Amino acid sequence: MGGANQQERLSKAEAARWFLAGFIEGEGSFTVSIKEHPTAKFGVYVDPEFYIYQHKSGRRLLEMAREIFGTGRIYPKPGNPEVLVFAITSRRSLREKVLPFIEKYMVYSAKKEHLAIFKEIVLALEAKEHHSPEGLARIVEKAYALNPAGKGKERKRPLPEVLERILRGHTPDSGEDPEKRWSRPRGDTREPA
Repeated sequence: MGGANQQERLSKAEAARWFLAGFIEGEGSFTVSIKEHPTAKFGVYVDPEFYIYQHKSGRRLLEMAREIFGTGRIYPKPGNPEVLVFAITSRRSLREKVLPFIEKYMVYSAKKEHLAIFKEIVLALEAKEHHSPEGLARIVEKAYALNPAGKGKERKRPLPEVLERILRGHTPDSGEDPEKRWSRPRGDTREPA
């Protein structure tokens, strides 16, 4: 194969990456879920995730993303089989594949601040900062900064409630069992029985 063909093939691959960056800008989502779990050391765990959504007729675009990233899976969106989801949820893949892609190809993104916070969270988790209550609390605060109130989907629990759960052994006792407060429905301020 001649040098011209090889150079043309590389330029097509590079063009595909730039195209994917624009596609991610419109159809991608960088989220950080905070999930309750009874076996989690501090009652919650943090789960960064990257998704691209597309109608099933555009499956080829999601396959292109999987080819470019070299990882991820494609599946029907729960509750809406007409929409497909490309997902990368492995922290290692996020660090090794998604973050470098963001840094190189999404330099013009309108989501630059959002992407910077996402990167900080992934790197903090990889550095095991979540192994201390204070480190986990800092990560959770950053996760809440990704979608402040009034900007799209609101989180299930208010930030102070989540921080209280994480830091419960490190703050003065309020006199109420934190488990009872955490299990009350959101907005319920009644004193427990």
